[in-house]
Amino acid sequence: MAQRVPILNLRAQYKQVGETIEQSVLDVLRSGNYILGEHVHELEKDVAALCGVKHGVGVANGTDALILSLWCLDIGPGDEVITTPFTFAATVEAIALRGAKPVFVDIEPTSFNMDPRLLEKAITKKTKAIMPVHLYGLPSDMEPIVKIAKKAKVRIIEDNAQGIGATYRGMPTGSFGDVACISFYPTKNLGACGDAGMLVTDDEKIAQRLRTLRAHGSQRRYFHDELGVNSRLDEIQAVALRAKLPFLKEWNKRRDGIARLYSSALQGCPGITVPAVTATGQALSPQQLTHVWHQYTIRVHSNAKDRSADNKEREMLTKALSDRGIGSMCYYPVPLHLQKAFSNLGYKQGKFPESERAANEVLSLPMYPELTSDDVLYVATAIKEIMGQSSTVVPVTTVAPTFTGA
Repeated sequence: MAQRVPILNLRAQYKQVGETIEQSVLDVLRSGNYILGEHVHELEKDVAALCGVKHGVGVANGTDALILSLWCLDIGPGDEVITTPFTFAATVEAIALRGAKPVFVDIEPTSFNMDPRLLEKAITKKTKAIMPVHLYGLPSDMEPIVKIAKKAKVRIIEDNAQGIGATYRGMPTGSFGDVACISFYPTKNLGACGDAGMLVTDDEKIAQRLRTLRAHGSQRRYFHDELGVNSRLDEIQAVALRAKLPFLKEWNKRRDGIARLYSSALQGCPGITVPAVTATGQALSPQQLTHVWHQYTIRVHSNAKDRSADNKEREMLTKALSDRGIGSMCYYPVPLHLQKAFSNLGYKQGKFPESERAANEVLSLPMYPELTSDDVLYVATAIKEIMGQSSTVVPVTTVAPTFTGA
């Protein structure tokens, strides 16, 4: 069946900005200047300003941004980096590829982000950095994370791949760490027409070293001060991103409206927990917390007594939605401590129960600014009909993320 409401529709966005992008790309092609030109430099300045810092360093992709963030802080073999097991593999892959050891702390269940209450116990003499992830577009609880990092004298590297434009206590994500990493993969809220990434920082020395590392360890052409890599943002991706950047605030606002409509329409649906739309009633007011909804992710409760068993209810819902032409996706079905690639770390099932539970329950629904209200209501109505016919009896709950800061 042809999808009526796909999980993502990049062609719909292209209709809005395509003409500008096409003309800009032609201008670049005719210029003969394709790598680290004026458009990259302007984009670096604009994204840094959006993140509330002074410096942006464009790189080839978000994974390179993560690797280079660790590299520029001299984190490598023998060092430990604390992060969450419930995120995309690149976060932990970057740590491992640098020869450092990933150390996990579990997530806070209503936000899906690192639980700061578990952080201090994970710090050792080998800890060199904390890498919080702003998952699904919701900022991590940065105030206690920053306090703990300062007390322990360790660095903070923000994985801001999914959170560009979000704010916490009035400050943008990307402004809390020593350095922050951004992905411009096409599916992101601000996506390129291919792979692209950026690092942002307030520290001039870090920015300068990142520029050196991304260009074969060279500050002057053919003079190499250290080993580096080739990870440079090209002009074509830069002009595409510059064309989209002026729309980001509007697009994120539309995502927020879609999230609110989903949550309202799904009220009363058995077997479903909807995500938080605001932080009302928590330590942060809606004005202090901006969720940019890279994903709108519900929990589908399982009837199985064994939480490690396959979630048949989620499988049923996913298939039934597909039969109605509705896309959905599980981000992420296996937490990283249970992935084969990280089996050498020695973690076992049950070590991080909230991450394991989330992996067993989460399901992301279609989320992009071009969704119409009719699209959203079609999806929500389908879910209510499907779940109403199932045997699941867990009632709907609307939850807000718990923040430990005062």
